[in-house]
Amino acid sequence: MSQALIAARRPLLALSAFALAASTHAQTNKLDTVVTTATRTPQKLSDVLADMTVLTRDDIERQAFGSLADLLRRQVGFEMIRNGGAGANTSMFVRGADTRHTAVLIDGVRIDSQASSGASWNAIPLAQVERVEIVRGPASALYGSDAIGGVVQIFTRKGDGKPVVDLGLGIGNRGLAKVDASVSGRTGIVDYSLAAAGESSNGFNARPTPATATFTPDDDGYQSRNASLRLGLQLAAEHRVELSALSSHVNSEYDSTATARTDDRTLSDTRATRVAWAAQWTPALRSELSVGESSERYETQPSPYVTKTRVRTYAFNSSWNLGAVGTLQGVLERREDQLDNTGLIAATRPGHGERHQDAIGAGWTWASGPLSLQLNARRDRDSEFGGVSTGAVAGGYRLGAAWRVQASVGTSFRAPSLYQRFSDSGKASLRPEKGRNAELGLHYAAGRDEFSVTAYRNQVRDLIIYSVPGACPSPYGCYDNVSEGLLQGLSLRGGTVLGPVRLSGTLDLQAPKDVDEASAHYGKLLARRAKTHGTLRAETDVGAWTLGGQVLASSKRTDNLNTGFKLGGYTLLDLDAQVAMSRRLSLQFKVENVFDHAYETARSYAASPRQVFVGLRFTPQL
Repeated sequence: MSQALIAARRPLLALSAFALAASTHAQTNKLDTVVTTATRTPQKLSDVLADMTVLTRDDIERQAFGSLADLLRRQVGFEMIRNGGAGANTSMFVRGADTRHTAVLIDGVRIDSQASSGASWNAIPLAQVERVEIVRGPASALYGSDAIGGVVQIFTRKGDGKPVVDLGLGIGNRGLAKVDASVSGRTGIVDYSLAAAGESSNGFNARPTPATATFTPDDDGYQSRNASLRLGLQLAAEHRVELSALSSHVNSEYDSTATARTDDRTLSDTRATRVAWAAQWTPALRSELSVGESSERYETQPSPYVTKTRVRTYAFNSSWNLGAVGTLQGVLERREDQLDNTGLIAATRPGHGERHQDAIGAGWTWASGPLSLQLNARRDRDSEFGGVSTGAVAGGYRLGAAWRVQASVGTSFRAPSLYQRFSDSGKASLRPEKGRNAELGLHYAAGRDEFSVTAYRNQVRDLIIYSVPGACPSPYGCYDNVSEGLLQGLSLRGGTVLGPVRLSGTLDLQAPKDVDEASAHYGKLLARRAKTHGTLRAETDVGAWTLGGQVLASSKRTDNLNTGFKLGGYTLLDLDAQVAMSRRLSLQFKVENVFDHAYETARSYAASPRQVFVGLRFTPQL
């Protein structure tokens, strides 16, 4: 093996060694956290049978700037692909699954683009997020379409207790500036939280390759502004009504392939609103009725392109605790999708497509002694392609106080998008993409120590790809169900406390492949997926200071299976520090990509160079 190859692999080998060593020493302080995403009902994180992670406000504050995608790329199982800086188009792969294969919710509201397929990750702001719950692996038996690779649920801030004001501001190199403010609290039966934030940067040249002379050689910056509102009314001890709303706008510069050198921009708007009524009818019986709506609007300037998605959901969830028999859950749900896009030439009303899905689901959770079980089944009927049934079975067994082994099997699907159905490249015969997953996990938790390893195998059939010859109006090709993928791998995460140093790390060893025997790429790794990627973080307290550093590493990837072009591996170092200057005032420093390493997650698009940030946070007493 060459010395250069050995050097390139050292960070990943170090991450691997750490993850294995963490099997006996690991850090956790979140196992008593109550979560809802894994079963759609409240449950302790320590009892969850899925591969799950919870990110708190402390994790979010440490990230400091950027979008939710910048935080998630540092979590086990996640890979980020971005066409430039923080405001540019962004994709997230979870366990090797495509970006459209992750269901994304904000306060229970589904976020999805029926044009590009999947959530607009660059438009989900960090400033409005209080907590993130991540479930890896198929979850269509709970959430219906999209959840082939996993679920990411974002919760905005919620008020409680005395009024609290939180103010933050910060600056950095390349013109980075951000400001945020929030007020939250409770008055009588009313709790409230109102927050707003803005962030801007001059950015960097996202297309620096000399061969691309048609691109404007300038810095590609971005500006974002966002706000959220969460209002609760406790009508009685057993009844609560809640309104939540979020709005985000991103104005990002990019370089078009047009020969004329212009100031090309993308304008992204994401909105989500939900009203819910939660009732505790008896100590054992609870229910929730909700109506939610999200919209995704994407526009390019000066080139005239606008597309808008609207997703509306109606849901009734209930749970009934039967004591020793377990807990039953039920869900009735309706989802309505609309897409306005001039490319929808085959729709009944050109330029406008719509459809709906009606679903019924049931679940059962049970625990007795060391054994836990979870069963879920769901039937979705789509107005376009008909019905799909999904199910999941999970079990866990405690091997003493610290160890637990768990296993699950489940099925999933993703409905064809309205653009895939009705554009000039669409086909009426498109079928849902379907996944079938099996996984086995081992978890260790004792005091402040935690470690987990999960092996998974997710076979995805009827994958929809573009540029397939066939009977559609487009001369460039059609969308069709012609591919099959096998997503398999091993995920490790854990941490330890060694003297004054807190350590945590992740490691992903994966082989997401094209297994369609008729494909020219049969047996090859899917594009832009690394065989190995992971993180390693160290943190310690020195007086009033908290000092931290994190390594993010990825092996090489293939950018495009047709060209075979390879993207090099990379290793990045981030440093951060926080200090409480008083009870009300804190100071934060952060440096990302300390050594200014040049790398790409998509061919010919530069990734973020060194970024320095200094911030203040002030919580005045009212």
